Amino acid sequence: MSKPNTFTSGPIFSPLIRFAFPILGALILQAAYGAVDVAVVGRFASPADVSAVSTGTELMHTITSVIVGLSMGSTVLIGQYLGAGEGERSGRVVGTAICLFGAMGVCLSLLLPFLTVPLCRLMNAPQEAFSATVSYVRICSMGTVCIVAYNILGGVFRGMGDSRTPLLTVLVAALCNVALDILLVAVFHMAAAGAAVATVISQGLSVLFSAWVVRRRGLSFPFGRSMIRLDKAIVRDTLRIGAPVAAQDLLVSVSFLVILTVVNRLGTIKSAGMGVAERLCAFIMLIPSAFSQALTAFVAQNIGAGEGSRARRAMVYGMLTSFACGAVMAYLSFFHGDALSRLFARDEAVVSASWDYLKAYAIDTLLVSFLFCFIGYFNGCGRTRFSMLQGVAGAFGVRVPVSAIVGSRPGATLFQIGLATPCSTIVQIGLCLWYMLRQRRRPDPSAR
Repeated sequence: MSKPNTFTSGPIFSPLIRFAFPILGALILQAAYGAVDVAVVGRFASPADVSAVSTGTELMHTITSVIVGLSMGSTVLIGQYLGAGEGERSGRVVGTAICLFGAMGVCLSLLLPFLTVPLCRLMNAPQEAFSATVSYVRICSMGTVCIVAYNILGGVFRGMGDSRTPLLTVLVAALCNVALDILLVAVFHMAAAGAAVATVISQGLSVLFSAWVVRRRGLSFPFGRSMIRLDKAIVRDTLRIGAPVAAQDLLVSVSFLVILTVVNRLGTIKSAGMGVAERLCAFIMLIPSAFSQALTAFVAQNIGAGEGSRARRAMVYGMLTSFACGAVMAYLSFFHGDALSRLFARDEAVVSASWDYLKAYAIDTLLVSFLFCFIGYFNGCGRTRFSMLQGVAGAFGVRVPVSAIVGSRPGATLFQIGLATPCSTIVQIGLCLWYMLRQRRRPDPSAR
């Protein structure tokens, strides 16, 4: 049985950084995972295939983010039970998660292939890229069970304070994906379909590797086959915490899909340009995303131990570190976005369109340093309902209407459409500040 990683006593900053660093490494590899698909397809296939991978990736991300959001309930419960010294209950959470999310993954793998065409039509996939988009999504959807398992296992490990094992599993997936992308796209010229096959196989191999690690090292709490069953109380608590996160992730993803449909109407070049920019944005947002995930587990354990003050101090440390790093990323994105875009596209028109969109994201890079840490803190406290509400308010109160209005104007640029995102973030930060001040009347927040 591996040694538990607890965050409830001693220094705050150094354990938080040590925990966040492997998460950042895993996120870098995950971003590289998607970027490699775009880069290889962009260099060995057509702009239509780049558009197909971009649109298909966004659609699959939207679908799987619902499951991953629900799994946040398991992450938080594991962390809170460990913080409270109730390891046996953590084992029951893992057993319930295996049953609950395994069933969801199988159902999605069987259902989604039949919904691929209407979903691609709903997203306004460009006509010249439509068949490639359908092929990409259909292949990925048949492997949804692997994609779901791959993401769920990472959440379980982080809940128990282990961020190194998810890093290793993502490394396995990323290396396999690079090799398979080159083989299927560059050598066998399978274009977007080859990228999809590479994604499914790589994540399946990563799941097998995770299972081998668990079997060899064990977990930091009691766990056995008898615990692999649905516990009604744990299912209820998992959904109570995870459902708002899933709803938020779904609706926020839908808001970005709306922006993508707006851009798709502007032609293949701008659609491909946004696809390249989104892959770069996955890297740009890595540090605040890493601290958000790290704070969820760190805060959950401290809330379980009744250490609300430590949880709030950890949030502040995360914000300051994220902002310092975000300033560097903002500079690179705004002033050197063309050079970054050339890493993933050779068509100069696509590069120019990507840079235009990146300039808007450069502004948002500074703002999300605060927003993501707020979200990680609230999720760790179990206040996922508020996280959902502020996310929905930003997405559908600001991001969608602003992008739709701007995109409908003649001559609209990707920079102008992209400004909807930092506008949304400003509103969300304001809501988080209001809620934080309101909740300070309660010294030790707890979802339990």
